[in-house]
Parts: sequence; C-alpha cells; structure tokens
Amino acid sequence: MNKRNLIVSSAPHVVSPVNTSRIMLDVLIALVPAVAMATYVFGMRALLLTAVCAAACVAFEYAVEKILKRDVTISDLSAAVTGVILSLNLPANLPFWMAIVGAFIAIVLVKQLFGGMGQNFANPAITARVALFVGFATAMTNFPLPVAQQTADAITGATPLGLFAKGMVEELPSNAQMFFGTIGGSMGETSALALLIGGAYLLFKKVIEPTIPACFIGTVAVMAILTGNDPIFHVCAGGVMLGSIFMATDYVTSPITTKGKVIFGIGCGLLTMVIRLFASYPEGVSFAILIMNILTPHIDNLTIPALNGVPKEKKAKKGGDK
Repeated sequence: MNKRNLIVSSAPHVVSPVNTSRIMLDVLIALVPAVAMATYVFGMRALLLTAVCAAACVAFEYAVEKILKRDVTISDLSAAVTGVILSLNLPANLPFWMAIVGAFIAIVLVKQLFGGMGQNFANPAITARVALFVGFATAMTNFPLPVAQQTADAITGATPLGLFAKGMVEELPSNAQMFFGTIGGSMGETSALALLIGGAYLLFKKVIEPTIPACFIGTVAVMAILTGNDPIFHVCAGGVMLGSIFMATDYVTSPITTKGKVIFGIGCGLLTMVIRLFASYPEGVSFAILIMNILTPHIDNLTIPALNGVPKEKKAKKGGDK
C-alpha cells in the first residue's frame, strides 16, 4: 500500500476559476459593442483614441510598479479596462496627449499612489474624466458630429444634453436615434443599445449585479417624469448608460451590501438629474458617481448588518455610571 502525504490547510477549500483577469476580460468583451459603435459613428479616430488610452494606462501601471518595486500586475487587465472606459468618456477628436494625461491621472494618481488595485478611493476613469474636464474644458466639450453628418462647414456640434440645456428642444434627436446610436457626444454616449448589450453580457456572466444600474437608471427616469421631462431622453442621453453599467458598478468604489447598492444607485441618479436640471453644466453623471464613490465607506458603515451574537456597545451615560 502506497503511503501519501496529506496536505492540511485552513479553509476555504473551494477553488474557483473566476479571478481578476477573468473578470476584466469579461468587461473588455462587454465594452466591444460600445467601442465598435463609436468607431462606426466617429471613424477610425475613435478606435485610435481607445488604443492610445489603453496602451498609456498599461504603460503607466507597469512603470509605476517597477519604480515602486511592486509586483507587476498588468496581466490582470485592470489597467486596460480603465483605459478603454476612459476613452469612452472622451470626445473622439480629443488630442492624444490630453488622453495620455488622463491615463496618467487615472493610473498613477488615483490608483497606484493609493496602493494599487483595490485601494483607490474613486473610480480612476471617472476621476480622470472630471480632471480633464476641469483642466481642458474647451477640448472636452468640443464634440465631433457623426462622420455621416459632417460637412465642410460643420464637423462639431452640440450634444443632445447641450441642446436641452439651451432650451433648443425642437432640435433634439429622436429617442430612436439616441437609442440606436447616431448622435454626437463622448464616444460612449452614442448608442444606448450597444451599452445594454454589454451590460446584458456582464449580467449573464455574473460579473455585475443589476441593483446599481437598475436603481441609477430608474431614479433618472422617475426624476425626469416628476419634473415634466422625457424619461427615455434622459436615460439614453449623456453618460447614464455607460456610467450605471460600467463605472458605478466598480467593485472597489461601490458599496458591498444590497441596501448600500440601492442607496448608491439612487444617489447617483438623484445627483445626475439635479446637476442636469439646475446646474450650469448640462451633464452630471461623472460628478454624481465621483461624489457617491467618496460616500461609499460611509454607506457601508451604515448598511453592514451586525453579526449574530455580537452585543452592541453600550453607550456611556453622561456623568459616568452610577
């Protein structure tokens, strides 16, 4: 009888094929329809911008981890995902060097300087987008028209939300145009259908849960109805679809409890509509998600249930115990 050594280890003993690389690959696959639609609408410049953002993010992650003598983690694909999502938040005609600045902000300042993967306080792509908007406002709001609509006299134009903010309701595109994707704007704002296809894939692969997207999109729709606006327009216009599916659901910067996810999604929707309807800037998705990212630790503290059998701490009475 052969004697074999038994390897004894502590729990857990379940081995799962799901890891960071697998999850990030699924996210990249889910982003393909949006990138493909952006390339169709804005031409090869959109695909080049996506490649530049992804390559810059990967390069910055590799360089910083080498400098800080950390394990190189570019193979987990998280930097590539950040780059692709960043590109979808940008106009297709943004200068490449500005996109590289955004990649530097996302990877170096927001992610690596806070400890790397899992330590960032906010979504890197969202933070980079807001920083680029503040630093390069003109370039970030100079949106190209779809290639099919460009003429010798007009290659850029206002987004649907820009027209809405100016009260030019008669010039708004139809809901069908916004849903299928023949409008101007940031690369990831053209086609709600392409983003929904990606979101359905992530739900099917169980990479994300529907709670945050449903609460985010639902709140935007309800707020639109309550304020006398078209809910379909506000859901399809701007970055609601992109933000709710691909950025608000980030594991690191969103709450961990179901109740917390509900609060987070509703908060994102409320802030988005408040900014759209009452602020000077026509779009509020990026700012809404960034604000809720900052509030996430507090939401977790308020919603994590107490453990069974663990007594609550007694509050000290004023003046001491008597």
